[in-house]
Amino acid sequence: MADPRGFLKHRERQDRPSRPVPVRIMDFKEVKERQDRGVTQTQAGRCMDCGIPFCHTGCPLGNLIPEWNDLVWRDQWAEASERLHMTNNFPEFTGRICPAPCETSCVLGINQPAVTIKQSEVEIADEALEKGFVEPVPPNRLTGKTVAVVGSGPAGLAAAQQLTRAGHTVAVYERDDRLGGLMRYGIPDFKMEKQLVDFRITQMEAEGTRFYPSTDIGSDISWDSLRDSYDAIIVATGAMVPRDLRIPGRGLSGIHFAMNYLVQSNRAVAGDDVLDQIHAKDKHVVILGGGDTGADCIGTAHRHQAKSVTTLAIGKELPRERPEHEPWPMDPRVFEVSSAHEEGGEVKWLASTVEFLGDENGHVRALRGAETQYNSDGTRTPKSGTEWEMPADLVLLALGFTGAEPQTLTDQLGMEFAPHGTVHRAEDFQTNIEGIYTVGDAGRGASLVVWAIAEGRAAAAKVDEYLEGSTRLPAPVSPSDRAITLAP
Repeated sequence: MADPRGFLKHRERQDRPSRPVPVRIMDFKEVKERQDRGVTQTQAGRCMDCGIPFCHTGCPLGNLIPEWNDLVWRDQWAEASERLHMTNNFPEFTGRICPAPCETSCVLGINQPAVTIKQSEVEIADEALEKGFVEPVPPNRLTGKTVAVVGSGPAGLAAAQQLTRAGHTVAVYERDDRLGGLMRYGIPDFKMEKQLVDFRITQMEAEGTRFYPSTDIGSDISWDSLRDSYDAIIVATGAMVPRDLRIPGRGLSGIHFAMNYLVQSNRAVAGDDVLDQIHAKDKHVVILGGGDTGADCIGTAHRHQAKSVTTLAIGKELPRERPEHEPWPMDPRVFEVSSAHEEGGEVKWLASTVEFLGDENGHVRALRGAETQYNSDGTRTPKSGTEWEMPADLVLLALGFTGAEPQTLTDQLGMEFAPHGTVHRAEDFQTNIEGIYTVGDAGRGASLVVWAIAEGRAAAAKVDEYLEGSTRLPAPVSPSDRAITLAP
């Protein structure tokens, strides 16, 4: 184990440092900085190597957390990287953008701040990339079987890498001009810079995976044609249908889905010329929705030099620390203060939006809201007599997603969808069409990057078994493991 008395000698938790707010809001570079090596090792030494390491089950990937904490404490970084990559294809992604359910499962959290698991993970990953520990792992043999993966987000990339290493010929199709899915265009660079995605694409190409960006399956290539050309298909297209808010004034200009705003900003940061870019400079920005997407909009609006940034959350204010009625080992419902929240702006809780108000040019100028009322039947409605109004030049709808895009999948393949908008699938990730599987948000609903990678790895094992009759690939989860899903 790591330092046997580490959790007794070092009771305080030291997280990865951040750049100063006045500095970081002037650019889109990552907020977090590398931790001092000695601090990382000391913090890893707080890990108790529990008899029953609940962090294993808290992590959908089943990461061997006590093992690589021990190796970090012993200054064995190459070995730590090897152990980390046994269960996680892309730890530099999860180490940055995963909310770390492993830490809420940490046994030390009973009476101390949890071990800095996420910090250990990202420091191992960054050290591995910097020192060249991560190399291509091409297959020893080719099976002659072919697999098409549609979508290049974390689920699609994980599945593709696993199947390529198993010896199959894998092609990844992406409708955007660059690879990476929402990691490329949905996650702002201040959370994760995109050279990390580029590194993994280069690694996968060296292993034999083929990539075809700017290719829209269902339009450029029909699903039937793809089905005829490959032995198996994995649908990893995400849950990209946004939830709308149909209230008076919704048709005014200046009201946008949050993802449209973030995608345009990320394209601009990448150096693209974005025509008529949605921009927050000198505007009163109102964000509807208090989740991760809303927080990404807060940070982006600050960097756009917005006049003010206000988030409206329809529900009750969540506590900042684990409440007494949700003791360990429960997964507590707490308000995660992100780097964007630290940069300013206001959050209004119990705020229901009633109407958007426009000017003579048909552009939004204000928002009318009211206090949220919880009814006996479980519904939430605006409370009469509590109305208020606030200025709003730019409104961003960050209300979550309702599922995958069904049009071409149903029209061309007859694929079945679940009532909540995701692609229907069985326990082996297979859809109602033999040989076609679905992973990640497309089949699960909008969820976490760690679940996407876990499902990609698990589905790859099922596809390998379907093609070869057996598999040696790991399968960390099944579609029934829905404990942490964020789907509505």
